[in-house]
Formats: sequence, C-alpha cells, structure tokens
Amino acid sequence: MDVLSGLGIILLGLIAWIFPIVNLARRKKSENKSWVAFSLTSVSACAITLFIQIVSLNHLVDIEDWSAIMDTTNALVLVSSVYLFITLALNLIAFLVYSIIQKK
Repeated sequence: MDVLSGLGIILLGLIAWIFPIVNLARRKKSENKSWVAFSLTSVSACAITLFIQIVSLNHLVDIEDWSAIMDTTNALVLVSSVYLFITLALNLIAFLVYSIIQKK
C-alpha cells in the first residue's frame, strides 16, 4: 500500500467517525436537518475506505506477493471489522437519537 492510499484511508476513516459524532453534538439544534447528509457521508467514507483496502489487497495478488498477503490479511480483517462496526454503530445511534427527537 502506498503512502497516498494510506493517508486516504486515515482521512476517510476519520470522516466516517467524526460526522456521526458531529451529528450527535448538533442534536439539540432544532434546525439541524442535515443529519441524513452527515450519516450518508459517513457511511460512504466507510465504504470507500473498505474499497481502497480491497484494491490494495488485489494489488498484492496481482504482483503475487503472497507473503505480504499472509502477513497482513488477519490484521486487515480485524481492523476492517472493527472500523465497519463502529461506523455503523455511531450512525445507528445518531439515527435513533433523531428518531426520538422527531417524535417529540
């Protein structure tokens, strides 16, 4: 994985986690109608990050770097799973909070 894709993964990962947190911080503002856009951006950033990981893994397959694949696959699966779970959990919490606010 080159430096550019690594920085992209970190930046998109931060976006995926920061946007739902910003959503929750802005929940008290009655005019906050952009929470759906924030959540969609968060989930999209997560999807793009996972796609970059898949492309990077495919590159290792193309160059037949089997030792790199064997060394990194377990960590890749663990990190991707945690990343996806946290992103979805944060967005689910934001959705539930806004559902409760809308019912009031």
